[in-house]
Amino acid sequence: MMDADTMVLPRLGPADVGVEDPWGEDRSARPRRAAARVAAGAGRWRIAVWLLPALLTGGLGGAGLGTPGLRTEELATWRAATSPWRDVWAGDRTLAPYHLLVRGWAELFGAGDVALRVPSLLAMTAAAALVGALAARMFAPGTGLLAGALLAVLPSTTRYAQEAQPHASALFAAVLATWLLLPVLDRPTARRLAAYAGAVVLLGLCQPGALLLLAGHGWVVLAFRRATAGRWLAAALPGVLVVAALLRSGARVDGGLLPPGVRVDPGVLAATPRELFGVAALGAVLAGLALFSLPLRYAAAICTAWALVPALGLLLVARVVPVWAPAGLLFTVPAWAVLAAVAMSRLRVHGAVAGLAAVALVGAPAQVSVRGPDGHGQDPRRVAAIVDGLGRRGDGVLYGDPATRTLVARYVPADRRPVDVLATGSVDVFAIRPGLDCGGCDVAARRLWLIQPGHPPVGRAPGGGDGAAMRALRAGYRPARVWRPAGFTVVLLTDQRRTSP
Repeated sequence: MMDADTMVLPRLGPADVGVEDPWGEDRSARPRRAAARVAAGAGRWRIAVWLLPALLTGGLGGAGLGTPGLRTEELATWRAATSPWRDVWAGDRTLAPYHLLVRGWAELFGAGDVALRVPSLLAMTAAAALVGALAARMFAPGTGLLAGALLAVLPSTTRYAQEAQPHASALFAAVLATWLLLPVLDRPTARRLAAYAGAVVLLGLCQPGALLLLAGHGWVVLAFRRATAGRWLAAALPGVLVVAALLRSGARVDGGLLPPGVRVDPGVLAATPRELFGVAALGAVLAGLALFSLPLRYAAAICTAWALVPALGLLLVARVVPVWAPAGLLFTVPAWAVLAAVAMSRLRVHGAVAGLAAVALVGAPAQVSVRGPDGHGQDPRRVAAIVDGLGRRGDGVLYGDPATRTLVARYVPADRRPVDVLATGSVDVFAIRPGLDCGGCDVAARRLWLIQPGHPPVGRAPGGGDGAAMRALRAGYRPARVWRPAGFTVVLLTDQRRTSP
């Protein structure tokens, strides 16, 4: 009896492909291959992939660190850094963790402009180093070096490394959380989950909106490691609960629950690449390069989810409530840098270097601009110079926003400041008497300074309304001179019903 013919079926793909690895790219062998690549070039790459991006970021961010004046949001940081500890917590609760950090920093290093910005510079420098190490871990050492260098040369990296705001810290926390996600995906031990949970809590404390990163991480978990989803969710939950508590307490204190922003429209979306990357063209270049890092392989999928899913989530929310703020998506920029580096690493060394040089060249004008006196979009020192140089004893002042009051307190010497007339009198003082009482001066204020953020029509607040400035105009004060330094409007009002002394 003859044996039946045996049919041998060819293997159509990896034997271990499953629903949690839809692209058939299980990472079981990847750590060994990555380790072999790093070991082969340990002398050249192991230190360079994080050290060179760190040095480049620190050098670019440190150059001209104190030249731009503190913009209005940074002035709030300065106010917190110079206030009693209890007053820091009584302010904006979503910013309270960052303000407490800066308050402690100011105890050690002072509250000068440069001192307040150093924590952001350190955070951005550490983030660039970690991006280089992360990309080297996920792809190859050369890719890591390119990714870190790309992040370093972006004008937006320099801009936010020089700003006393939590954006740089949130960017670092996002990179750290993604770095710690990788071992969780490989083997979710209790220690790895605890480390990841700590990074998520740090991310939420730095910037509550940055927890949108969890949407991208969750997508990766569901796509590749579905069996790990429950443990990942348990690790992510503490950060969410901490932020929820901050938002709830903030709503009780000041009535605000969501961070300020704007509603989405085509103009706002068109301006987003310039805000995120410093130059709109760089956003297009990085997005184009990112396309070449696809299809959605495992490592590229992690960065793609990091870059896109939080932005899509914020876009959906912003269609309902006005919370769209490009700076709130700064933590996604490292993902774009990594994806662009993946594409560039497919070129020869000379081509990759040329591409990096081209990105740096395109961003060079913005790098110069960001270090100017108005490099952060506002020129508070120019406002102070106008008031200090042209002010007279007995002048009064009206502020269109609390931040402008802080501006004068920060940059105008105490003995040269005009008197805040509404701080010592009734808000309806214009309706009570024809002349303004100069807070205890012997004569009524014949001249009033009006300082407003933005460039609204003279006498109008940026959001409209009938404020103290309009009541001053109705009381007989008329604009004598108007200045419009970057980001502000300064008006000198004189009482037309009184003769000059």
